[in-house]
Amino acid sequence: MQYRSFGRLDWRPSALGFGAMRLPTIGGDAGRIDEDLATRMIRTAIDAGVNYVDTAWPYHRQQGEPFVGRCLEDGYRDKVMLATKMPTWLTKEAADFDRYLGQQLKRLRTQRIDFYLLHGLNKDRWPGLLDLRVFEWAERAIADGRIGHLGFSFHDELSLFEEIVDAYDWTFCQIMYNYMDVEFQAGRAGLRYAANRGLAVVIMEPLRGGSLTQLAPEPVAKLWQSAATRRTQADWALQWLWSQPEVSLVLSGMTTMAHVEENVASARRSGIGTLRDEELELVDRVRDAYRTLSPIPCTDCKYCQPCPSGVAIPAVFAAYNNAMMYGDAARHRMSYTQFMEPEKRADRCVACGQCESLCPQEIEIIDWLKVAHAFLTQDS
Repeated sequence: MQYRSFGRLDWRPSALGFGAMRLPTIGGDAGRIDEDLATRMIRTAIDAGVNYVDTAWPYHRQQGEPFVGRCLEDGYRDKVMLATKMPTWLTKEAADFDRYLGQQLKRLRTQRIDFYLLHGLNKDRWPGLLDLRVFEWAERAIADGRIGHLGFSFHDELSLFEEIVDAYDWTFCQIMYNYMDVEFQAGRAGLRYAANRGLAVVIMEPLRGGSLTQLAPEPVAKLWQSAATRRTQADWALQWLWSQPEVSLVLSGMTTMAHVEENVASARRSGIGTLRDEELELVDRVRDAYRTLSPIPCTDCKYCQPCPSGVAIPAVFAAYNNAMMYGDAARHRMSYTQFMEPEKRADRCVACGQCESLCPQEIEIIDWLKVAHAFLTQDS
């Protein structure tokens, strides 16, 4: 296993971390973890040198933390740094901080969370946490040993990310980042901003939820085949991340033992600067090839926002475009129908036309919203 630096902390993380969000399940029920297989997977990764395990309150319908607690018995808890996350959307008063942390410590069968994150910070959750003086609480939890280090995970715009980074002396942060999403949310600019301020940066969604491992469309497949060095699509995506010095570790949500074995093998080959300049250029061309497959030429400029009816036009278009680009309709339909608020979906459009008058790409937004909604709600 290769090991890397972790911001200012005198500790070296494995290049690969085990993200316990996509564990194998029984009968497709997210709340029924296949505990025998999942235990063997996590322990196999730890035996191979993985020393960071990440979970969270809601994973696997709140069964993730209790399972991880059981999995890390028999001496495995002492071999890893354990990370979990405060359910920030549930904290309504200051007393909730202690209440949820206390439950998580019991679930995880531990007296200390090594790396504790404020989960999924965005413009809606951040102000409320400040009002509840979350940092004063965190300092007390660190002082009494229940928390080792405080960090945050993030899903919002770069400007808010920079504000949050500057608001506290964080140890680390966790961002969504992969070779397709270099400008999405915190993106590459956020990665470098945090690293330059001494934070360790943990990467989530390195394979875009598995989209970057799907059978590549012909234009993308031809590019991969042109490479002098042959790699799997997953290995290309992971090595691209590990080549960057600002990346502290990469979390992978693994579902099969084959995922564990393949990702551990990739991590053993990893290192800063592993990909040559011509290989980095190839990844750039792959990104461009994927983007040409987007039916709707939306650039996420947000000139169409706010919509008078509340439709999240760029998000709707992104869900549709991604389904087309990666050939993964089921995943993006689920995201649209289960995770996008109903009031932001395309069927709320009243065809007022304001958005079309503002769109610099001259997209026929009203018609495309109908197409996207029909596709994304098919069979739902």
